[in-house]
Amino acid sequence: MTSPLELSLINGPVPAMITAGGAVALVFLAVTRRRTWWTRVLPIVVAACALFTAALWFFVNRVWRPFPEPVPALVIGWLGIAVLGPALGVARFWHTRWWMRILVTLAAVVVLVSGLSGVNQFFGQYPTARAALGPLLGETTDLEEAAKPATDLVTGKLADTWKAPKDLPEKGTVSEAPIPSTTNFKPRNAWIYLPPAYHVSPRPKLPVLVLLAGQPGTPRDWFDAGQLTQHFDAFAKQHNGLAPIVIVPDQLGSMTANPICVDSHLGHVETYLAKDVPHWVKTRLQVDDQRSAWTIAGLSQGGTCALQLAVRAPEVYANFIDISGQREPTVINTAETIRIVFNGDAAAYHRVNPIDILQTKKFPQSAGVIVAGARDPYYRNEDREVFEACQRAGMDMRWTELPGGHDWNVWRPGLYESLPWLAQRTGLVA
Repeated sequence: MTSPLELSLINGPVPAMITAGGAVALVFLAVTRRRTWWTRVLPIVVAACALFTAALWFFVNRVWRPFPEPVPALVIGWLGIAVLGPALGVARFWHTRWWMRILVTLAAVVVLVSGLSGVNQFFGQYPTARAALGPLLGETTDLEEAAKPATDLVTGKLADTWKAPKDLPEKGTVSEAPIPSTTNFKPRNAWIYLPPAYHVSPRPKLPVLVLLAGQPGTPRDWFDAGQLTQHFDAFAKQHNGLAPIVIVPDQLGSMTANPICVDSHLGHVETYLAKDVPHWVKTRLQVDDQRSAWTIAGLSQGGTCALQLAVRAPEVYANFIDISGQREPTVINTAETIRIVFNGDAAAYHRVNPIDILQTKKFPQSAGVIVAGARDPYYRNEDREVFEACQRAGMDMRWTELPGGHDWNVWRPGLYESLPWLAQRTGLVA
């Protein structure tokens, strides 16, 4: 039987029941026999919640503008419903008997959960309860224990040389560890996945995937919302324990920061990803250190960052996967990016902008995948423009278009459907 933790929170009966339950609970909270409720209380509560929702949309999308793309109105609407339930519950609470207060409280919670479920269904953030409970259920292994050096190593093209031993574990390990910066950038801890084959002797020298989350986000997003461990363990099981080592460093510094992966007064993020992270990996882990074995990938802002490193540090990363990235690194818009990040120096911006670099430089030894959501209202057309620019610059490119918008319903399969390509590029499969 399927564990309740594995039931879908995006499609199927569970989200449908949550939505239906929220509708029933909202009606229960909104209906009462008191005349003053209909003439005064209910209109005031609904108007206040509507005003709050409109103010939230205006503040996030017009004043604060923490992200290049606006928060969709539908998401703000679901958040408004999430607020309306508890607001009605508070208004009903003081004018009912004790047993009714229990029902009112439960109904308010159901409406709140229903509103948040609507947001989750839109973004596909948590596909299952296990993903949502990741911080509580996730198991990590101390990196010092997981990454003990092996004396016997298997090198070369692993598709030709590797034979899985009998003591091969079924699953890889996940660890959290700091990857220090040598500059002014202050990253949060990185998350590391070591596949089953890393934990046996002889140990294969595996390729490395440096993977980036989006903004807002954290490195562990790929392990909770992205279900990375499950997918990479499944891939390894089909390939004699072989899978890329995955390093998920922090390219942001905080949940809402966006230093756009360049070296600036906001943080020397390019140096961090092009030098500090590779140096740390090569000194702490036994990996394939050939350029051809290194890939950088990411979603949304992380996808843009992957493209930047592919053209700014091609000597480090031979391969890249840009999932729903932007045409160019942006804070709000190009003009604001030049003002905020480059102190008004447009020439400095264009020197590091990947689209500008691709127009003047060739990359015949690089390869990449561009993944776009067919219904992405922000970046689908920009992604196609990036793909064509990379082709003109001599890169070996793949285009993948998936059903969905700018959300995890595209980002998850965007990475995992690229794994066979990546495994072939890095020598894990023939």
